[in-house]
Amino acid sequence: QVQLVESGGGLVQAGGSLRLSCAASLRTYAMGWFRQAPGKEREFVTGINWSGSSTDYADSVKGRFTISRDNSKKTVYLQMNSLKPEDTAVYYCAASGRTMILTRAYDYWGQGTQVTVSS
Repeated sequence: QVQLVESGGGLVQAGGSLRLSCAASLRTYAMGWFRQAPGKEREFVTGINWSGSSTDYADSVKGRFTISRDNSKKTVYLQMNSLKPEDTAVYYCAASGRTMILTRAYDYWGQGTQVTVSS
């Protein structure tokens, strides 16, 4: 069973930046980030394949968010720039135990980290 631990959430003003990290307890393959705002369903934010050579972004974050990974540290990162109040949500890290290519279907989930963007 893979454990995922997110960190880096917090409170930031609109236009600011945050960097989220997600450390996995075991080697994982494709990884991604999702978010869930109050009263809304969880939505896909971004994904990355096993090697880091391919990425996928939701339209709402393209050009502002960047996903990356360091396989030597079993860690994936989410750099969030130009944050907007509508980015406020709990952000969840996700990992696949079997898929190396880009996917939006994952096997393992972190507990989530709160990101709050004030206007």
